[in-house]
Amino acid sequence: MNTSQTRAIAAHRRRLRERGLARYEVRGLEQDKQLVRNLAKRLAENDTEATRLRATLEKQLGEEPLSGRRIWAALRSSPLVGIDLDLERELVPPRDVDL
Repeated sequence: MNTSQTRAIAAHRRRLRERGLARYEVRGLEQDKQLVRNLAKRLAENDTEATRLRATLEKQLGEEPLSGRRIWAALRSSPLVGIDLDLERELVPPRDVDL
């Protein structure tokens, strides 16, 4: 790219940041590309409909952080609960290495 193109891209990205928008990359299925783009455009409008859509998505995706109680419940539901595992290591004296 030449310098004028570089400046134009930098100016464009600066204007986006001033509007509160950010560039980021996501990975997904090819068939979902347009869906994700449409979703991003809709959320970027930041109006009441975008707020409602954001709340619905957060509720559906369960984006709340795990609390200690939920972590404990997940650990207790593990299939390994109740199995008697011996996790003690045998202490072995170091070996003499002949160099």
